[in-house]
Amino acid sequence: MRTTKGAARTQAKKRLFKRAKGYTGGRGKLLRSVKETLLRAGAYAFRDRRVKKREFRKLWIIRISAAVRQRGMRYSEFIYGLSKSGLELDRRTLSEMAIADPAAFDAVVDRVKTALAD
Repeated sequence: MRTTKGAARTQAKKRLFKRAKGYTGGRGKLLRSVKETLLRAGAYAFRDRRVKKREFRKLWIIRISAAVRQRGMRYSEFIYGLSKSGLELDRRTLSEMAIADPAAFDAVVDRVKTALAD
């Protein structure tokens, strides 16, 4: 007896269309377009999970640089002084500190300045 793929095929298509929900035009309604679009979307998602990390690091550096310049230093001097003073704070923490807790950031900058003076 010949068997068909009826229920399994319907389920597979349903899964694909569910993932493509909200896509414009044929990209969300036509099976072949949906498959192509989902492949490309997956590739972009994979790539951009890595790009996201770079972008955030750049943002943190820009924030720290701006905060440090207001206190009369350059970013490169600050990072060098940070390692020299033995403070192990990452850029994310420093950028949050510069925004949310300027007093604590001032204390860090002062400690870095003393480490550089020694």
